[in-house]
Amino acid sequence: MTTLAVDKPRDEELGDQNDLPVIAADIIYEGAAVGDNGSGYARPLVAGDPFRGFAITRADNAAGLAGARSVRVRHHGRAVLPVAGIAITSVGAVVYASDDDTFTMTASTNSPIGTVVRFVSSGIGVVEYDAGLALTALTTAIAAGS
Repeated sequence: MTTLAVDKPRDEELGDQNDLPVIAADIIYEGAAVGDNGSGYARPLVAGDPFRGFAITRADNAAGLAGARSVRVRHHGRAVLPVAGIAITSVGAVVYASDDDTFTMTASTNSPIGTVVRFVSSGIGVVEYDAGLALTALTTAIAAGS
């Protein structure tokens, strides 16, 4: 193995955003939970998809081929979300998505997206989401046969 003998600047991306290619013939709306369709394309999240983040802008690929448009997502952060089953005792519990705008405390076949960091009111909480950690949780659940 050869070690560096001179400076080698690296291209880096700063922040918590990413641009993902969108599946063919679909629209991802701003604020939507975004999932991976299993072939590397982003789509409005479907239960069981790996969570990729929340759409920052709308990506209209309704008339395009797969990858013709990209959606910009924020893959880590906190969001105030309507969460079915949330209670004041839910802080620290995992939150799941069953589609791009339905969030629940029920695992079932849903996609983990993050954890409750604050109970706001009945049905509303602040969720700290992280696409990388959510993917790890989903992979672990699949391996365990859940």
